[in-house]
Amino acid sequence: MIILDTVHKAFGPRRVLQGFSLQVPDGETVAIIGYSGTGKSVAIKHIVGLLLPDRGRVIVDGVDVPSLSRAELNQLRTTIGFVFQFAALFDSLTVGENVAMGLHRQGTLSAPELKARVSEALALVDLPDAADAMPSELSGGMRKRVGIARAIALRPKYLLYDEPTTGLDPVTSAVINELILRMQRTLGVTSLLVTHDMHSAYTVATRIAMLDEGVVRQEGTVAEIRQSADPVVRGFVEGRLPTALQEAS
Repeated sequence: MIILDTVHKAFGPRRVLQGFSLQVPDGETVAIIGYSGTGKSVAIKHIVGLLLPDRGRVIVDGVDVPSLSRAELNQLRTTIGFVFQFAALFDSLTVGENVAMGLHRQGTLSAPELKARVSEALALVDLPDAADAMPSELSGGMRKRVGIARAIALRPKYLLYDEPTTGLDPVTSAVINELILRMQRTLGVTSLLVTHDMHSAYTVATRIAMLDEGVVRQEGTVAEIRQSADPVVRGFVEGRLPTALQEAS
């Protein structure tokens, strides 16, 4: 289980998280929704120690993440796959080399085993023949799929997705959503994604939490969020501007 308990995070005078709390039980797919700039990506970066909280607790499988040594944090990261918003592929490496990066760092597989693991991961995202391609040869959707393949190559327990459908057309977004569902079904992973794409959240999530003003405004099932009476939640899911921006315009 992943637990973020009353997490506070500020960057200078800007307070982003102001008591953010969320639990992600094993086996679930939880989506964090919210307007741009509300701190969704900031929240999930705490889980892998890319950011440390100013206050509050971040716990993964009973382990307090901020208290870990560098070696312990690296070990924890082998159980967590992180899919970056724009895939974060290295353009100087082939697709196969990008997917193998975490496996090389782990250093536990022989060369044939590593090659087989890369092939397995690419097959799971429907790119079985892409290992020798360069990232520059790929479409945006294919790059996202390679990012997912790299994340699952370590066979993690958890998958974190940062805006997985950003910049994609509806058809390609549907492909990514299906892959997220496939990872849950095939690998049994627990997933947490941040998104502003309500269609994606409704499609893949078992629970949805809306982040607003540094805290969870509402959390519930897909049906509960769809039927929310909270005006801020309804405004977001219906695609309306926040009240402050409406007044400014």
